[in-house]
Amino acid sequence: MYESGVLTFGDFTLKSGRKAPYFVNTGNYRTGEQIAKLGEFYAQCIAEAGLKPDVLYGPAYKGIPLCVATAIGLAKMGVNVDYCFNRKEAKDHGEGGVIVGHQLKDGDKVLIIEDVITAGTAIRETLPVIQSAADVDILGVVISIDRMEKGKTGDKSAVQEVNDEFGIKVYNISSVADIIDSIKNGSLDVDKKYLDKMIDYRKLYGVE
Repeated sequence: MYESGVLTFGDFTLKSGRKAPYFVNTGNYRTGEQIAKLGEFYAQCIAEAGLKPDVLYGPAYKGIPLCVATAIGLAKMGVNVDYCFNRKEAKDHGEGGVIVGHQLKDGDKVLIIEDVITAGTAIRETLPVIQSAADVDILGVVISIDRMEKGKTGDKSAVQEVNDEFGIKVYNISSVADIIDSIKNGSLDVDKKYLDKMIDYRKLYGVE
């Protein structure tokens, strides 16, 4: 993430108004090598969690390349799964419809592939699309990083809120705690002042 310019350090004002010492922008992944490696990490996370989906679903737009890369990553591990994603607007010609790729059917075991969960908005938009297509079994959501940060209200993180509200488990490849550990052990070579700032930020807004 750091080498790809996805994880940066500095002084950032987030949409929530909070002043954060780090920022994550998964839109900065832009090369074939980066997305291929990321797909392998998603596939490894799925395998380690023991998840056995029939189909991967990637919400438009960022979820689309992630979903495809993950399917490729699983295929390299000898696991062949279908994938699909949604259009933002329904197509009214040709084959029509909102879903591209695998056409969801009753009983499908679906795994949602996302980048991050900040406020759970994307999940709230995604579930009706999937559930209106078929009566599927949603196995969970896989994200690249868990911010482990309180939502706008209450003391629960967005990940915990998704679990509580929808009964959907969220699996993450990495977390803010991993970033802090990487700075501590020197594997992430950044100015140590950001370590103190991240620890202070976690004290204010962090959730275990």
